[in-house]
This record gives sequence, C-alpha cells and structure tokens, in this order.
Amino acid sequence: MLQEKLKQIDQKLIDLLGKRIAVLAESEHISLEEQTTNFTFSLIESGVPESLWKNLVMGCISAVATANFPVAKVKPRRVTLVGGCGLMGHFFQQKLSAAGHHVSILDRSDWEQAKLLLAGADLVLVCVPIEYTIEVIRKLAQYLTPTTALADIASIKTPILQAMLEHHSGPVMGFHPMFGPGIKSFLSQKVVVCPGREDAAFQWFIDLIANDGGKLITSTPEEHDQMMMVVQAIRNFKTFSLGVLLAEEKIDIRRSLDFSSPVYRLEIDMASRMFTQSASMVVDIMLATPERRAAISRLASTYDRLAQLIIQNDRETLIQEFKLAHSFLGEDINSAAEESTYVINALSVLLAAKEEAGGRGQGARGKGLNPLPFSLSPFPSPHKRIFG
Repeated sequence: MLQEKLKQIDQKLIDLLGKRIAVLAESEHISLEEQTTNFTFSLIESGVPESLWKNLVMGCISAVATANFPVAKVKPRRVTLVGGCGLMGHFFQQKLSAAGHHVSILDRSDWEQAKLLLAGADLVLVCVPIEYTIEVIRKLAQYLTPTTALADIASIKTPILQAMLEHHSGPVMGFHPMFGPGIKSFLSQKVVVCPGREDAAFQWFIDLIANDGGKLITSTPEEHDQMMMVVQAIRNFKTFSLGVLLAEEKIDIRRSLDFSSPVYRLEIDMASRMFTQSASMVVDIMLATPERRAAISRLASTYDRLAQLIIQNDRETLIQEFKLAHSFLGEDINSAAEESTYVINALSVLLAAKEEAGGRGQGARGKGLNPLPFSLSPFPSPHKRIFG
C-alpha cells in the first residue's frame, strides 16, 4: 500500500517536473537565484530541505540546456574503435551507435580481421592505454585508406599525434576526454581537441560531442601536454601519495570517516576513486614524459620545504607562504568556494539518503556503501581490459 502511494506521488512529481522544464524552455533566461529565492517559508512549512529544492531547480535548468542542443542530421558513418572493449571504448560505442553510426570493435584478439574492420572505416578511434597507443597506431596504419580519419583519446598528445601524422597520410586529429569511466554523457564534460591534418573530416564527430553538451577545448599538442602536468600528473601524484601514506600509517579509514569533515570525506572518496582504476594507467600518466616527472619532483621538493617549516615550528613563514598562495589564487577563490560548497551539500544529501535507505547506525560507511580499496593492489582492476 505504501509503495503504491509512493508510485502515485512520484508520477505526479515527474509530470510536474516535465511541465517545469517545458516552461523554462519557452521562457527567456531566468537566473538560478531568481528560481531558488522567495520559497524559504514554503520549504520549511513543507519540510523540504533548501538543498533539495536547489538541486531540482538546477536539474531542470540542465535538462533545458541538454534539450536545446541542436540535433545534427548527418549520414551514418562507419567507425572502428580500436580497443573498444575497454570502459572508454564502450562509452564511445554507445554514443556513436545512439547517433546512428555503424560501430565495429577491433580488440587485441581481432587482428586477423584487421583488414576487414579497418579498410572501409570513415573513422578509426584508438582507445587503448597510453603504453600501447603508438605501437597500435603503427600496426593499424597499413590497413587504412588515405580517406580514413584517424584519431586517439590518449592523455598524451605530442608524440601520439606525431606518430599518427607519420604513419597515416589521411586525416588525423587527437582527442582527450577530460573524464573517466562512469560518465553517462558529454554534458558539461570537456574534451580537448588537437588538430593534425584535414580537420574537416572530423567535423561530424566534433558536432556529435557538442550536440551532447560537450565542451570542446582546442589546443596544440604541446600546450595540452604542458597543462596535463598539473591537471593529471601532479594531481595523481598528490592523491597517490595520500593513499600510500594512509596504507603505511595503517589508518582505520572507516573509523576516521566517523569523525570526518565533508572535505576530508571528499579527499578519501577521490583517493578511493583513483585506486579503483588500473594501476598501470595511473602510473603511466605520472611517468609519461620527462616534463611530468620533473614537475612531480618539484612538487616533492615543495612538500619537503614546507615540511621543514613545520618541523621548525616556523609559524610566520608558513603564514607568508599561505598569503602568497592566496594572492595567486585570489581571482578564482570565490568561484571555487561556491562550487565546492555545492559539492559538499550534494554529498551530505547523498549520505543522508543512503543512511536512511540502508539503515541507521551503520557507521560512516553504512550499509550499501562500497568499501575503500586501500589494499593498494599492484594489479589492474578486473574491469579494465589492457590492450596488447
């Protein structure tokens, strides 16, 4: 009986949300602030948390943005995903198939059929781990026609784009999706685009990403690789170091979460997320270039310098270091605080919902929550297929 009542209420909510989205789509721009203010009393009276209301409003705005993306009508293309059985390959397979394109997979056991799978392709997209990408490009190039567009999605662009240009005479372009497995669409996700040769051959593929809400960032491969020193290599090393330290100190992670602030929990979640990925992929991202290794060494030197100030109890110098960093980050601090506060509030709502659904009194990682993978296994996740 109770379940049936919930179904009826849920259907009414869905109908009302559909109407709200339709009205937003027909209206001129209405700011988020205008849509979320003046309801404080009503929310309190109805027992609805303000954060839930804001999430609903933002969800409706996002739905309108997605619906407004123009649907590009293009002729179906033949696409071969090399290494398409991996998680990112599967993501592209879903997106391309949903758009009406004919997708084939060439995985490591399929090389006997390489000529059939590659020769007639309009686009060949290489979706293999970094360590194999150049080798695979060399291997597949012999099967490509001069009109076949060749692209990759690796997180290093300069040597890989150069390899594609050297081994293939046709259209070449490098892509780097700035997200990992688990993302369901390109909505608000950034994809770096590094032009190589005959860019027009990729326009339909670029449009597919844009029409799904992707944010395309055009870059030279050199600029991309420089930015990835910070965006990937240094960040991964910082998170990697935290995980190793927690393992060395034998910290009781679950117990620590009973005492944790939301920010600490997010740090642990991000570390856990990284350690569920392939060990070789994470390590290769850090080791990929001499520049990345040098940048990580500089970070380690900064750690050491600041640690010495801590050991020396040098409060004044530490405060000066803080002020220098604050001044450098100054223009972005307010925006960062707004975004991180939203994430913290959303996390709090998620945890409350899981606690309610899974039973109270279960501890910080209650019933239904995944355990943290801090065994730090040196082996890749069983969900990752390494292409050889």
